[in-house]
Amino acid sequence: MAEIKLPENKLNQLKEICKSFDNKAGELINVLHKAQELFGYLPAEVQEVVAAELNTPVAHVFGVVSFYSFFTMTPRGRFPISICLGTACYVRGAEKVSDEFKRLLNLKLGETSADGKFSLTGLRCVGACGLAPVVLVGAKVYGRIAPENVKDIIKEYEEL
Repeated sequence: MAEIKLPENKLNQLKEICKSFDNKAGELINVLHKAQELFGYLPAEVQEVVAAELNTPVAHVFGVVSFYSFFTMTPRGRFPISICLGTACYVRGAEKVSDEFKRLLNLKLGETSADGKFSLTGLRCVGACGLAPVVLVGAKVYGRIAPENVKDIIKEYEEL
């Protein structure tokens, strides 16, 4: 993968984020959340800066980023769609909901639309099992979703 050059102003903002958490390695997850808000994702270059600022190994930062499904190392769409595929959601039809999103958006899980509007991911659990199956669009939670609801969810964001 080609190396990206971080813009100087965003690089300085990233260093300020680290500083706001006293450059403590124990604040890594908080720093990564803020960094992802700033950049939209966490490419290797961002992880390297965070590691240097928090005086922690890059391998540790990468391990945290790759372990937690909230973090992404690839750019997400303006409207990231996450489908819960945990046990309760799966048993209640999440796979059919996922298939309908894939069909209507012409995307596979992990992909972003060419226009950058939508990205599609699967999650293991969002902790809203009583609403299964659950879909997140950004931070908005949609519960008890059936395949026939998918078109309306997409339409809600297509015109924004």
